[in-house]
This record gives sequence, C-alpha cells and structure tokens, in this order.
Amino acid sequence: MADFLQLIISGTATGAIYALCALGFTLLWQASGTINFAQGEFVMLPAFVMLFFINTAGLPVWMAFLLTCLVAMLLLGYTFKRAIVDPLIRHGVIPLVIATLGLSIGVKQLTKAGVTAQAMPFNSPFPDGLLALGDFKVSYADIGTLLLAGLIVIGLQLFLNRTVTGRAMQAVAQNTDAAKVLGINVQRMVLYTFLINAVLAVVAALLVTPTYLAKFDMGESIGLKAFYAAIIGGFNQTRGALLGGVLVGVLENLTGSYVSPAYKEGVALLLFLVVIIFRPEGLLGKAEERKV
Repeated sequence: MADFLQLIISGTATGAIYALCALGFTLLWQASGTINFAQGEFVMLPAFVMLFFINTAGLPVWMAFLLTCLVAMLLLGYTFKRAIVDPLIRHGVIPLVIATLGLSIGVKQLTKAGVTAQAMPFNSPFPDGLLALGDFKVSYADIGTLLLAGLIVIGLQLFLNRTVTGRAMQAVAQNTDAAKVLGINVQRMVLYTFLINAVLAVVAALLVTPTYLAKFDMGESIGLKAFYAAIIGGFNQTRGALLGGVLVGVLENLTGSYVSPAYKEGVALLLFLVVIIFRPEGLLGKAEERKV
C-alpha cells in the first residue's frame, strides 16, 4: 500500500506540471480561439533563460525565476500575440495552427544550433531527500511541486473569480460580443491571458527541468502530453485541464510500475483516444458551438 501511495503522489506531482501547461492551452482557446502547438517550446525556452541567469549572471534561483517571468511575458506573451496570433487569427484556426507548428520546429532548431544540442543539468529548487512516515516515503521535490503548482492554480482561480479583471476575462472567454457591449476592453483581457500563459510556462519549466534536463527537444513530450490532458479533461474547462493532467501523470506512474516502463509513454495517447471516441467534449467539458 505504501508503494502504491508513493506512486500516486509522484504521479500527481508530474500530472500537476502537465496541468499547468494544459491550463495554457485552455486559457488561450477560451479567450481568443488560439491553439498553440508551440506550448512545449514555451516551457523549454524559459528553462534556458533561467540557466543563463543562474550560471552566467550568478543570480539565485528565485531572482532568475522572476526575471525569466518578465522575459517570458514580453516574448512568449506580448510578442507572440502581436506578431503571430493577431495577424493570423482573423483568417481562422488552421493558419494559426500551422504557424505555431512552424514556430515549434523553428524554436527547437534555433536552440539546438544557437545554444546547445547537449542536455544541461538544472538543479531542483527543492531540497534533496525523502520525507519518511513509517513505510511511506515521498520526495521533497514531489511535495514542493504539489505545493507550488497548487498555490499557482488556487491563486489563478481566485484571480479569475474574485477580481474585476478576472471576471472581465471570463466574460470575454464566454461571449466576446457581449463583453464589448458591456464596455470591457477585449484586447486587453486577451493580452492578460497570453501573459498568464507565459508565466505558467515558466513555472512548469522550473518544476520539470530538474527531471527532464534542459535540452532543445524537451518540449516535445511535455507539450504533447499537456495537449492530451487538455482534451481529456475538456478543452473549454480550466478544471478539465487540471483533471486531465493529474490523470495522465498518475496513470503513467502506475503503468510504468505495474505493467512495463515500455508502455508508460503510450498511456496519454491511449487515454486521449478513449475519451475522444466516447466523450469528445472531454470528461468535464461541455459541448458548444463556436464561430471561428
């Protein structure tokens, strides 16, 4: 039983990282109809930026994280929206999907050629070691990941539900035309969503890079699993992204331990296929019509 609980907690911690990335997919889709297939690279880039601040500039991890958040909001939030999304979204979803796929490939190759093709170690922001409670043991890294991811998600939900700006963002996500009639600055609310997505990507990078290492292709697996998680939970529900991420993380852990590590990477795809066949709107999603 202790081993089973350890697998559940470790899988939940991994799933929380997937959920943060999946939240980005969901928020961008709700606010602007944007599907960003470069989401994995949006996690990879901050990892290298933080390493630059830590190794080259000699800054502590917390300061490197804050500076990376600012860089990410400028490049992955504001610039991404203005340079790619705004010119293409008026032509529909397909051109934007193609553009973000191209962006994903381009960013990977530029990072490989311009930075390094080698995996670079990234120290965990949490202490090493295990917390032992009898036979039950859990790593401090898993505890820290769960706490930080939980605080981010709770803070985001409080912001969306308890602040005027958050409610305005939800109004834009639900009905853009009605939001305009109410006097809400739609473009500003959409921009805030892109900025939030950039910060979520930095948090995910901080949590996942100690395990995945900083490498140019680390975003492939993360982005794909986050996309699966968003679909599994419900692409139009933030709660669905959380559920989908945790399900993928836990089932991966259980499959790798009790079945075979060889099948671990296929769990997300299998779950995605089952959900898309029997419940296309996702486990918590709602069927809706949307003009694009």
